[in-house]
Amino acid sequence: MSDEPIDSFDFDTEDALPVLTDALHGADDGELFLETSVSESLVFDDGRLKASNFDSGRGFGLRCVSGEGFGFAHSSDPTLDALKRAAEAAAAAKRGKPGILAAPPHGTNRILYDPVDPVAAPGFDAKSDLLQEIDAYCRAKDSAVVQVSASIAGSRRAISVLRADGDMKTDVRPLARLNVSVTVERDGLRETGSAGAGGRAPFAQWIEPSAWKALADEAMRIARVNLDAVDAPAGVMDVVLGSGWPAVLLHEAVGHGLEGDFNRKGSSVFSGRMGEQVAARGVTIVDDGTMPQRRGSLTIDDEGTPSERTVLIEDGILTGYMQDRMNARLMGQKPTGNGRRQSYAYPPLPRMTNTYMLAGDHKREDMVASLKDGIYAVNFGGGQVDITSGKFVFQCTEAYRVIDGKIGAPVKGATLIGDGPTALTKINMIGDDFAMDPGVGMCGKGGQGVPVGVGQPSLKIEGLTIGGAA
Repeated sequence: MSDEPIDSFDFDTEDALPVLTDALHGADDGELFLETSVSESLVFDDGRLKASNFDSGRGFGLRCVSGEGFGFAHSSDPTLDALKRAAEAAAAAKRGKPGILAAPPHGTNRILYDPVDPVAAPGFDAKSDLLQEIDAYCRAKDSAVVQVSASIAGSRRAISVLRADGDMKTDVRPLARLNVSVTVERDGLRETGSAGAGGRAPFAQWIEPSAWKALADEAMRIARVNLDAVDAPAGVMDVVLGSGWPAVLLHEAVGHGLEGDFNRKGSSVFSGRMGEQVAARGVTIVDDGTMPQRRGSLTIDDEGTPSERTVLIEDGILTGYMQDRMNARLMGQKPTGNGRRQSYAYPPLPRMTNTYMLAGDHKREDMVASLKDGIYAVNFGGGQVDITSGKFVFQCTEAYRVIDGKIGAPVKGATLIGDGPTALTKINMIGDDFAMDPGVGMCGKGGQGVPVGVGQPSLKIEGLTIGGAA
């Protein structure tokens, strides 16, 4: 696959530029987004290779921005005629309105990941053999294991962003992921545990025996813990959240509310609150697309803007929003490299990259010891969030009852209920054990899914509502 997507189309830059220039004449902004991609996934389940998928594609999306609206057209047809038809459709958004075309994004020499191809190496047979080996390892290590599901997935996307002034920026993005899910049984009771890892790098670091065995062991550990779990209590309690992946609560309950479009439209609970105290002192939240090889990282975003480290909340004060080009222009701010799209078939939206909270100076052990009657939530599953109110409901996949500072039995069926802005103000201890998630995050917005990262230290939050069975 060429690192220049336009090489796989029937037109070249000289053909495309006049079409794009004409389409964007009088517009405020816009671009031609070109993409080629290849992806592969294998799933080994119940002792056999259950599914394997391979896909390759190419296409373009043309966007014409005028005022607060835009026209967008896309096609997988690689011809100049298709580009001309798309340009005509997208240009209709101007409706005769005059505009001044925005300047192009600045360039960058930064390299966050190598343009490797996780699909090409290791080969199909090696990937299939690895999944079978994981299955055999889990079954041999624990006789309680009754089912193993292991999957491996990789992709390589090459994107180019062409503007009417001839400015073109290209990025080649690898993505790899390995997941293990294990079900154990005891006395007729079955429980499942899962673990995964990945990022923008070759598979090598995740398919080393020490790495995949650590994932398999973690999945089995979680499953065994849940076999011993008792029904979770219900009520208002203090909660200690674990480090790393539990920041998915931060991502959903707070992060989306700090994206530019929701704030421009006034639909976020953080709208109009720039410079205000929105979180407890000590809380600093960052969105950082510049972390090497992380799942959510981008050399450039899908509008061609280099990614940035954007401080959103600093010491409890709201200091920034995540911006794409359109919302930044309409709000009188600068783009932050957060314009993202699922593929060429979608327009860009302001989206998170790697969103995390900085560490404090408390020990996790001290946080747990300070709980009189609470919950230590080590890991989370799915959740639901209302962006307008910030209200959330998150299910714990591994949690423990804590009484008088002592960790007791694991609990099942525990859900955390609250709202993001209020939860931010109730953080009263921030750990020194910052960690990023293992590289498995996926974020949905506007019907689009993009890979993301999350991270945090352990946190103590006062007075969260716990939904449970007891």
